[in-house]
Amino acid sequence: MNMGAFLGFVIGLVRYLQLKKKIEKSWLNYVSAAGFLMGCFGMTLVGNFQLFEEMLIHNMGTLMTFGLGTVYCWMQSYITLKVNLSNEGKAVAIIRFLLSAAITICVVLKYALLLNPDRMHAARCQWALVMFFLAFIGTFSVEFRHFHVEMTVDTLEHPVSQFESSDVFRQHLEQL
Repeated sequence: MNMGAFLGFVIGLVRYLQLKKKIEKSWLNYVSAAGFLMGCFGMTLVGNFQLFEEMLIHNMGTLMTFGLGTVYCWMQSYITLKVNLSNEGKAVAIIRFLLSAAITICVVLKYALLLNPDRMHAARCQWALVMFFLAFIGTFSVEFRHFHVEMTVDTLEHPVSQFESSDVFRQHLEQL
């Protein structure tokens, strides 16, 4: 669960950076990213605090993950429609709006079915919700393929990105 939260954090950060200079309403991008990152933190709460041990913290994490995640999906669907990266935005936005609607329906059904003593149906809705979230995050691949991320780490003395091999590494290369 923590690994999934970390990967979500990275995807949310990359998405924020992708839209940073392309969106007119920068506050929308910022609020969307902040909400998603808080939802990722909620995911760590769900994973680290079991339901029957720390019910309040677990449920708070669930609410953060699903609540903020749902808002994030709707905001990203709107942003996708408005920004229209690489002229693919409208088609991708329609898919994202449909997935956002499915996510919203699953959230409502999940919490409505929790009132039922047999919580099996609520659990099914929760799993469907997770699958729809994963599908939504997967739609970012359409726009990420046009985006290049490069990171350079630099020190005061010399750039770390310059290739400096040790004697051991050189020996391994020579053996190949």
